[in-house]
Amino acid sequence: MRQIPVDTSAASVMVAQSPAPKIANRQTGEVATDRETGATLFVVNVMFAANDAVDLLAVAVPESGISGELAMGTPVALTGLVARPWERDGRHGIAFRAVAVTSLLPSKAA
Repeated sequence: MRQIPVDTSAASVMVAQSPAPKIANRQTGEVATDRETGATLFVVNVMFAANDAVDLLAVAVPESGISGELAMGTPVALTGLVARPWERDGRHGIAFRAVAVTSLLPSKAA
């Protein structure tokens, strides 16, 4: 499957909705896993602002790639973001996947 790297260097990215497990099968509730590693996949909805436009993206990321508190409005970095065009049953779109989603806020001291 073709992957297109996405340059995030000139973008502002903030969490729109906290991470949630990615559902592979809505009827059974089966959670999606990475085909190569078996890691549980999560979806983080982010606001991606670049070139005077804002888009809402659902980004799939392995559970181990989520770091920091990712509450709504948290600025984040998306490591290894790629776009994957897809088509199935006459429908089509673009899926987004990242290696990691990291909070850019300083961590709270204990």
